[in-house]
Amino acid sequence: MEKFKSPSELESFVNGLESAVDHNKPKISVCRGTGCIASGASKVSAKFTQVVKDKNIHADVVETGCHGFCERGPLVVIHPSETFYQKVKETDVEEILDKTLAGGQIIPRLQYRDEAKIAYEKEKEVPFYKDQMRVVFGMNGHIDPTRIEDYMSFGGYKAFAQVITKGNPASVIDTVVASGLRGRGGAGFPAGLKWKSTAEASGEPKYIICNADEGDPGAFMDRSIMEGNPHSVLEGMLIGAYAIGASIGYIYIRNEYPLALERLEIALNQAREYGLLGENILGSGFNFDILISRGGGAFVCGESTALMESIEGRVGRPRVKWKRTAISGLWGKPTNINNVETWANVPYIFLRGVDWYTSIGTGDVSKSPWNGSKGTKIFSLVGKVNNTGLVEVPMGTTLRTIVFDIGGGIKDSKKGRTFKAVQTGGPSGGCIPSEFLDIGVDFDELTRLGSMMGSGGLIVMDDRTCMVEVARYFVDFLKEESCGKCTPCREGLRAMSNILNRIVRGHGRMEDLDLLEDLATTMVVASFCNLGQTAANPVLSTLKYFRNEYIDHIQTKTCTARQCTELIKFTINPETCTGCTICARKCPTSAISGETKKVHVVDQSKCVQCGVCFDVCNFNAVNVLSGPEIKDKLGV
Repeated sequence: MEKFKSPSELESFVNGLESAVDHNKPKISVCRGTGCIASGASKVSAKFTQVVKDKNIHADVVETGCHGFCERGPLVVIHPSETFYQKVKETDVEEILDKTLAGGQIIPRLQYRDEAKIAYEKEKEVPFYKDQMRVVFGMNGHIDPTRIEDYMSFGGYKAFAQVITKGNPASVIDTVVASGLRGRGGAGFPAGLKWKSTAEASGEPKYIICNADEGDPGAFMDRSIMEGNPHSVLEGMLIGAYAIGASIGYIYIRNEYPLALERLEIALNQAREYGLLGENILGSGFNFDILISRGGGAFVCGESTALMESIEGRVGRPRVKWKRTAISGLWGKPTNINNVETWANVPYIFLRGVDWYTSIGTGDVSKSPWNGSKGTKIFSLVGKVNNTGLVEVPMGTTLRTIVFDIGGGIKDSKKGRTFKAVQTGGPSGGCIPSEFLDIGVDFDELTRLGSMMGSGGLIVMDDRTCMVEVARYFVDFLKEESCGKCTPCREGLRAMSNILNRIVRGHGRMEDLDLLEDLATTMVVASFCNLGQTAANPVLSTLKYFRNEYIDHIQTKTCTARQCTELIKFTINPETCTGCTICARKCPTSAISGETKKVHVVDQSKCVQCGVCFDVCNFNAVNVLSGPEIKDKLGV
């Protein structure tokens, strides 16, 4: 392929690809994100490709990135009808081609059905997708991420061509400021202000960095963008580098993302072949290239200065910020760092305009870049919710809409399970109770409630979730991930962990609650970096909204959620036990005994409170006792 010599040549090429797309030609989109690949999508896509070729079928088979509805994979969408199939197997391929593609018939067993058993035919009608606004994620179900031409056929790199044509870096920064784009990596700092500071800083060369070190448990937004649309990230970085005057860019990505790494490397090579990276890009005199730096998986390297230390070849530990990284960052030079989703937003701001972008979200950024949250946000929706996966919604969308309309509500709600809380912002986020389900999710509202946006993790919890155990889990995670550089974080997390572990084992004291709050306050004001400053959020938010659970654990040794193993006992109700034997067969310690069709019993000396018997019983015959109930029922 020849390199583009000018912006007009690139824009003309992109326009040609856009106009050449035949939207009426049958297209079979097969999701090949990590989740669907794990479910067998590679065999499904290979089968589609083989049969289409062998039978000379007039259709394109496109292996796309993640479609978002990960738990239902492998996912297949037939265009232009938008027929949506889930859990597709290799053996379903020929039937789909014969019945749906050729005959226009629906295959009922492959349709998505909600809890009410209502079947949905088209992708946009499926409740999981219906209330989403897929901007950054919009191309993921349509393009082959390994083909730059696919990205261009949807307008890719046109925004960059237009930016270069105008030849005014300052106006690019002004546009980003006016858009109100705030960093999607955690703190929500206005991206335009950060770009401006780096552009105005003295020193050469200038660097830009894409933070792809996505370390939150359960979060995979950035990974799926890189797997499904890597060129959107590269185009955003190109626009940013041109505006700032940077000549070198880095993508810092954890090595546990092999598919994202593979597709990023393909995208970088393709961009270089077309002359979009390298020297004298589009004949403009602009020189810029992007390198990949692989991280070892340390959570603290998500912090900007620790990340830079890692790129420079040292242990990833935060630096003293006497000077902002915009002034003195990578190798002491002016550096701008944004995360994957932030960079992927940038092309759409220029392609569709500031007015369009600011029409989405909350607040009035014409008053201040800090006023509100504009654009969309991608959340990783996981936990005790029916529909898990990646959700992109306008800023300001309520938690109720995300959890109940898109997420389909709480799992096992027919068995009495109810919503209890949602944890946002990753390990350093807070837990928000049910009374705030109708708040609009944006940077400022979450902070006001004692949580944070973070990178977009959203964990749904039901009434069987112990909030003390939740705090313990995240504090233990952060304790292991702390770099240990500063005393408040290192020792504060260790002390918190000791206290919380005592409480969940039934050895807590009431004075522990005041001590936890004192430790948390000290960590917030004295920790060296943002990890330590926010690490107390899980403790502070659960103490604020679920204090009674702490008190129950301490005063009556009761876990109301029946989750803390040292505070519960399992028994079998003789009135409802049918003697089906499944609990005895599944018990890993052989603690349950009984004959077929006769009442079973639990040997408390062998029981390890794993809960398997409770999970497998189909007759609600297993009871979970806690606190005074144990003495009343078992006499111990």
